[in-house]
Amino acid sequence: MSYTGPDFDPPQPRRSRRGPLTVALAALVPGALLGWAVYAAVGGPADDGGSAHATATGSPSARTPSPGGASPTGTPDDDRGPSASPTATAPSPSASAPAGSGPLKGKVVVIDPGHNPGNARHTGEIDRQVDIGTHRKECDTTGTATNDGYAEAEFTLDVAHRMRAILREQGATVKLTQDADRPFGPCVDERARIGNEANADAVVSIHADGSGAGNRGFHVILPGSVRAGAADTRAIVGPSRELGERIAGNFVRVTGSAPSNYVGGGTGLVTREDLGGLNLSTVPKVFIECGNMRDSKDAALLTSGAWRQKAAQGISEGIVSFLRG
Repeated sequence: MSYTGPDFDPPQPRRSRRGPLTVALAALVPGALLGWAVYAAVGGPADDGGSAHATATGSPSARTPSPGGASPTGTPDDDRGPSASPTATAPSPSASAPAGSGPLKGKVVVIDPGHNPGNARHTGEIDRQVDIGTHRKECDTTGTATNDGYAEAEFTLDVAHRMRAILREQGATVKLTQDADRPFGPCVDERARIGNEANADAVVSIHADGSGAGNRGFHVILPGSVRAGAADTRAIVGPSRELGERIAGNFVRVTGSAPSNYVGGGTGLVTREDLGGLNLSTVPKVFIECGNMRDSKDAALLTSGAWRQKAAQGISEGIVSFLRG
């Protein structure tokens, strides 16, 4: 996604909560933010086989980004898989993965990979306005891409697949809102409905940002308190914040990535009231922007298979922590 576009105001840091949220992150994962400081001081990961710059399984796609793929109008409510056929049709949501036996047996997790890869071929459909409670906005967008053409939709689906495998091993039933198994979408309101109808214990929407070069780091987007039209988030604000804080803390610890340097006041947490995927949710849900695709240093991480595995692990461990209490 990107933080610019029509009818969109960039989120502002919640200064009044900056201190408490930073403390919350450190408290949830002892030493995580301290670990980041050490990481930064020594210059980041070494370029070895397990480094964040390894490209053996995650080199940038040679595809030219889809029209609008690197557009600054992308918004975070939807995605693409490396080997899936975007023109195939299948029921939505994507079939749930069978659960194993483990500490999360009986729990349902919905993963929402942002931006279907077929969206660019269906601009008329995804431009259709849908009701998100507070106002109406586009059904979906094409998402962003790195300067070398690696699409956000491809990134998000890859991370979603890795998360699905991790969470299944913990015993969870895992559902994806889409698996590149439909021509476009689903729309943002349907994405929320999929989590609601699954009675999910946690929903996480996976994204990567399309901000300006020099803007780096991850941030987790939390639902604000909204009561308007079909939207009423009051019951999920608290648990969603806990889910987001646990994901942020574990993401720092596992990936070594810093919280965003351009939103969130250094906390890695941002609250928004303009996203249909959050406004219309009735179950705990957050978004995570794993990094900025338009910054070369972040792009080197996002295009690395080794780093994407760390990202999936960090997000998943945050979910497990939340669900186990």
